[in-house]
Amino acid sequence: MSQEFEIVREFEVDAPPEKVWEAVTTGTGGYLWPMDPPEPREGGKGPFGSTVTAWDPPHRYTNRSENVGMPTQSVNELGYTIESRDEGRRAWVRYVHSGIFTDDWNNQYDGASKHTNFYLHTLREYLTHFAPRPVTFAQLQGPAASRTPRALAAVGRALGLADDTAAGTKVTVQGPGGRTLDAVLDYRNPYFVGLRTDHALIRFFGRGHWGAPLGISIHDFAPDADAEANESAWQAWLNEVFSRA
Repeated sequence: MSQEFEIVREFEVDAPPEKVWEAVTTGTGGYLWPMDPPEPREGGKGPFGSTVTAWDPPHRYTNRSENVGMPTQSVNELGYTIESRDEGRRAWVRYVHSGIFTDDWNNQYDGASKHTNFYLHTLREYLTHFAPRPVTFAQLQGPAASRTPRALAAVGRALGLADDTAAGTKVTVQGPGGRTLDAVLDYRNPYFVGLRTDHALIRFFGRGHWGAPLGISIHDFAPDADAEANESAWQAWLNEVFSRA
């Protein structure tokens, strides 16, 4: 049965409002994924077939999609309100994700809510450590064997993370091709793991909790970054993890 939903988050970040505005409207893939930027006007075309319903730089941006084309959702709306703090040195952000789920409401809401926390954390990491550096984006997903709530724990073991390693810890992890990566474990809970290196944000999505394969995204800010090479290397690594699982 169709039912409306609303997910609201508020946070402050060490970045001026203009920098936050650029991050959420240019669609570079610095913290989310590459997408077409919205037409800079109310009523303009937004990403993924949406319509811009509010456009007030650098304070308010909203887009809305109807007839989304997803089997479990018919309406989707994303909104950002951005205010200046500390004489423009910081920003306060209110993010609202709303719409209508048409089926499996509890599972869809749980997944969207938990993903929202992770995406907005990644936005803050991007703004604090990398913006506005150009990004090379890659994403991939695991095999069918990763479609389980236990998948993220298997990935943690393959990376070499101890079960009690907490977010904020500096770590050395085992990456593709036997390479070691020095990183900060910037996010960790039973659903997601985030690693921040000197030149990349590497995100692991334990989507088996919602019946989907585990996913990885790589936001690479190195000048010589290669999306295909990143995707190929991490796909081989992930396939190997679950060939042993």
